[in-house]
Amino acid sequence: MIEDLLAYGMWVAIVLIIIGFVALVKGADWLVDGASAIAKRFGISDLIIGLTVVAFGTSMPEFVVNMMSVAHGTTDLAITNILGSNIINTFVILGFTALVYPIASQKHSRNFDIPLSIIAGFLVLVMVAVSAPFENVTGISRMGGVLLLAFFAFFLYDAFRHAKEQGPEEAAVEQEKPMSIGKAIVLIVCGLAGLTIGGELIVDSAIDIAARCGVSEAIIGLTIVALGTSLPELATSVIAAHKHNSDIAIGNVFGSNIFNVFFVLGMSAVVHPLPAYEGIELDAFMAALGSIIVWLALRIDKERVLQRWSGAVLLIVYAGYLAYRLMNV
Repeated sequence: MIEDLLAYGMWVAIVLIIIGFVALVKGADWLVDGASAIAKRFGISDLIIGLTVVAFGTSMPEFVVNMMSVAHGTTDLAITNILGSNIINTFVILGFTALVYPIASQKHSRNFDIPLSIIAGFLVLVMVAVSAPFENVTGISRMGGVLLLAFFAFFLYDAFRHAKEQGPEEAAVEQEKPMSIGKAIVLIVCGLAGLTIGGELIVDSAIDIAARCGVSEAIIGLTIVALGTSLPELATSVIAAHKHNSDIAIGNVFGSNIFNVFFVLGMSAVVHPLPAYEGIELDAFMAALGSIIVWLALRIDKERVLQRWSGAVLLIVYAGYLAYRLMNV
């Protein structure tokens, strides 16, 4: 259906991108509201909701793109989509969100979630540097995929263990009229649908425009596809920050990074081994570096807040990386 519409030309693709943006922003708004309401009803903190429900929902575009990529044998796109998305999540989304409103952090994020995001980047780096036993694959093998999924299971276990320990004390601020569970579920479902449809419209249309302009597949994977599949995180984080709900803003980004590598990339590698591509070492390092910068910025700040200057640093570093990659394609 989308492909048929794109056949009509460049202007149709541009219109579809605009429609995709509208679907993403509205979907993110519904998702944050629904997730926050469920957090309040069940006594679960916004941080845990951001690391699970919201993160999984906003990672669906990456999951769909990767499953389609491995099914068609386009493994480079599967890896660049994930690494590119994580790089954009940390450098661009957190950077831009911090400029809009400084992002507070919780101790659990600083001590567990952010370090786990750092490990995710370096784990990919190690996998592409060392061939897996019994598998002649220089990249992420099926065995590597299983290892990534094991890390993902550990992450989920810790998230729910932490939620149980902290109890209802850190739940969202009281609403004037508590939202019913039914309405919250409807909002989450509609939000996920809007995020997924919007992301698909933007990615498909952007790829069509890039193809018409003669842009290479490597650049498409690291930039247009990665940015398109990261737009749900951007919309969700900016809206959450605007509502001063920083637990969801920062938990959403690192939760999505963890989901992307350990779940999406892990599942992709189990379905089809993912050979390394030229430049993957730098991309995997950058995916880890973004989390390192955020972790250090939070440690330096006495209030453990990602300040506006930190957001500016993240955006500047990303601009330098992107310029280097574009000049060395």
